[in-house]
This record gives sequence, structure tokens and C-alpha cells, in this order.
Amino acid sequence: MKIGEVARQLDVPTHVLRHWDDVEVVVPERLPSGHRDYSEEHVRRLQVLRACQGVGISLADIRLILHRGEPERTSVIEEHLTRIRRQQAQLDHAERFLEHVVSCTHDLLTRCTQCSDYSTVSK
Repeated sequence: MKIGEVARQLDVPTHVLRHWDDVEVVVPERLPSGHRDYSEEHVRRLQVLRACQGVGISLADIRLILHRGEPERTSVIEEHLTRIRRQQAQLDHAERFLEHVVSCTHDLLTRCTQCSDYSTVSK
């Protein structure tokens, strides 16, 4: 698949795909003419790249994640799992607070034990 087709499919500019190739995150094959040729595997990797970026993973870390032979790969993945799990716990806690506060009858947060508990735990 040509770079323009992939760019349209992923809704990214072609220069971004070139950059990702230059920094060796997703490296497509080259045709005899020198043009990039993206396979379905490349497109899937690019979709994973976009999803990882969407949750705040850096391009350098995405490169490590996508390349199985990288020595730091496992530790980088474990660091992101720890961060995501911590963030998920914070989001779960915030969700419980908001579910409570929407129907809380106290006029001040300090008069409600559940509201006050949220402010001391969510630091």
C-alpha cells in the first residue's frame, strides 16, 4: 500500500509516516523505485502506535514495545502497566466519588464523610 493510502486510512499526514519510518518505529518495505510499501502488518503496527500515543506512551517507548528484540522492552512494558494500573485505580476512585456527589445532599463537602474521604485519598 502506498504512503498516501495509509495516511488517509490512519488520518495522519504523510510526513508523520515518514518520520515514524526515519526513527524506525514502523519501517515499511521499499519498492525498487524507493517508494515505501506498507503491508497489512505495517498498517496494524501503525494502528497500535496511534493507540499507544493516545494513552500517553512516547514514540521511543512505542518503538521498544513494537520490536520484540529490544533488550529494554519488558521493563518498559512493565513500567507502563504500573502507570496504567495506578491511573485506573485513580479513575475508579474518582468515578465512585462523582457517582456519590451527584446525589449528595450535603451543602458543604466537609459535612459529608464520603466527599471528605475522597479529598484525602486522591492525592
